[in-house]
Amino acid sequence: MLNTCICLLTVCASATMASDTSLSMRQEAGYAQYFDDTTCLAEMTLPMLGGQAPQVETEAIGPWLRVRLRWDVSEALARDDLSLLFRVFFTPDSWWAPHLTPTQGDVIAQHVFRSPAMLVGSAKGLLAMVPDLDLCGANPEIPWYMDMDAGARHFWLGLSRTDIPEHVRYQKAQGMVLGPGTVELGFYLAWFKDEASLFNPWREVSRFLWERWGHPLYEKGEPSTVPLDNFVEHTYRWAFDTWKEAVWQEFDINGVRVGAPAFIVNVTESPNYPSEVDLREFLSVWNQAWFSSLRAASGVYRYGRRTGKEDLMARARLTKEFTLAAPMRNGLFPTVYRTEMEEVEVGDKKVSRSKGWQTGYWTNSNRVPEEHGITDRWYNVLDMSWTCLLLVRWHRELEEDPRILPYVEGYAERLLTLQDEEGFFPSWLDPDTEAPSPVLARSPQTSMSVSFLLALAAATGKDHYREAALKAMDAVITHIIPSGQWEDFETYWSCCRLGQDHLGRPFERNAMFKQCSFSMFWTAEALLSAWQVTNDRKYMDWGQRTLDELSMLQQCWQPPFIHIPALGGFGVMNFDAEWNDSRQTLFAELFLDYAAVTNEKYYRERGIAALKAGFVMMYCPENQEVKALWEKVWPFFGPEDYGFTMENYGHGGATSPDGEGMGNFTIFTWGNGAAAEAWNRVLDHYGDAALSWLEATGDV
Repeated sequence: MLNTCICLLTVCASATMASDTSLSMRQEAGYAQYFDDTTCLAEMTLPMLGGQAPQVETEAIGPWLRVRLRWDVSEALARDDLSLLFRVFFTPDSWWAPHLTPTQGDVIAQHVFRSPAMLVGSAKGLLAMVPDLDLCGANPEIPWYMDMDAGARHFWLGLSRTDIPEHVRYQKAQGMVLGPGTVELGFYLAWFKDEASLFNPWREVSRFLWERWGHPLYEKGEPSTVPLDNFVEHTYRWAFDTWKEAVWQEFDINGVRVGAPAFIVNVTESPNYPSEVDLREFLSVWNQAWFSSLRAASGVYRYGRRTGKEDLMARARLTKEFTLAAPMRNGLFPTVYRTEMEEVEVGDKKVSRSKGWQTGYWTNSNRVPEEHGITDRWYNVLDMSWTCLLLVRWHRELEEDPRILPYVEGYAERLLTLQDEEGFFPSWLDPDTEAPSPVLARSPQTSMSVSFLLALAAATGKDHYREAALKAMDAVITHIIPSGQWEDFETYWSCCRLGQDHLGRPFERNAMFKQCSFSMFWTAEALLSAWQVTNDRKYMDWGQRTLDELSMLQQCWQPPFIHIPALGGFGVMNFDAEWNDSRQTLFAELFLDYAAVTNEKYYRERGIAALKAGFVMMYCPENQEVKALWEKVWPFFGPEDYGFTMENYGHGGATSPDGEGMGNFTIFTWGNGAAAEAWNRVLDHYGDAALSWLEATGDV
């Protein structure tokens, strides 16, 4: 969500801003104020340090006012918190921050400063504050933070150490020492009153962040200048050769030969691991919104077709066979196939092992709201729509298969019976009665079904699929996007369970919903498809708004406290800590697609950076700095492990030069295999243009 307000800080006693900004500033003893004409929008305190008021410097940069505060202290000072308090003097109707701070004492630690900003909006204007990333994180002993209290109309930018009492809540901690020497805080402030900014609060902020910090790094080739096919080759060699025993699975389902990568493998399954294999989760194959074997297989097929490697195409077809083997009942089908597990003793150690594929059975994702009685037996509409969308794309882009359209139409016809009066599709269906659950029954997960139905309409020429899709799209526009209600299965039923008691309502202190980037992506993609089939401008406008909101979770700089290449990667949600999460490669082409129809170079750069970011966590010689971090954590790694790729970095909320935050597993369908699929897909869709974009940044 978002909001409006403005009036803030200090400079010279009465500074007049440049003509391209509506802000003016007045500095008084102890505080600074910002004005729009004669209306005071906000006020900022000027804290004392060592008995000294800060020196304040300002500079107008376009519509932005850069403000830097400096204290010169002669001795070390114990100070647990040094902060700038911003008081908003108007009545906002929306607030936005990159991370929730549900209770007093919670803060937005610098660790989650991917595209940091504070936005306060109203019908009259939008106040935006961006921390000065040229200063942030320079001293590891003096970390930055932000905070927001919408009820009090306050937000903060400050310095404080933090603890992580739970995943991933940051709270102020004691023990910070400032000085001797110079202590600095700085930020950029802007007040936007134009109609475009009021409709899309993230547009100007997102562009400013990228242009000031992201673009210069992008021009230098960040986050990588390695040819992407190098990483693809490592990926497929790893999956189908050196780690084949752990990764690639072939077995029979009802007499049909199928194949797919195992859901997840960990470092104990390395051929170089000096002890016993211990499986992290049950041996299984998934076609789920995260872990889609069919998506990864399409990348294997594309690469095999491009390079003439028939063996890879054959493996990909086995995964298609696995997908079509899912038994359909009344148009519904399961999306996960798992084996029975057991704990066995090997020497003096107990380890987890599979009983084998002969014990396999169909089920669904276990990332579900069990507190509401939903289990992995329940049909998952999101996962079914995603799988059917991928099948349609396979049929149209890779190879025709006469079984595909009848299969997906069987599901589509049943899906239409589940659409409610407003247009939404449910999320879960009872496995016995097939009745929809009320949990996330009106959610942006509907957007996935929009994309599927529009693709099916194009493939079959049947208008009723198109009509149902557009009705659903309009429901999402009306009920989800304006309030920022980006709630999906990952928001509450993944690693971070905070907020389950807030399902369907915002956190009071921040006036924001708990939000996930997944549903932003599905919605931006669906809106682009809706615009393409209707040429209705409203879909493009709402699509760009959603894409710009999504971009605020993309990493736009290289923080000193992030010890891997950061540019272009994505975070997960507004209460989690990952950097370079594997979703970035899923998102990459969406930015390229919007760039193609809007001529926004800014979107293309973000898309290419996201694509490259998908490979920077790979253990391989091309990633020398990251390779060294892997070997600090897992010293037994060697050439056989080239291609191993953790799905994200800094998951627990902290990192270090010694390798903290590196992780211990690979999910082919959400890591190296997903990244490889994204590059192969982009190359198929954009051809020489994609190669030229990479060449322009040093990647050939």
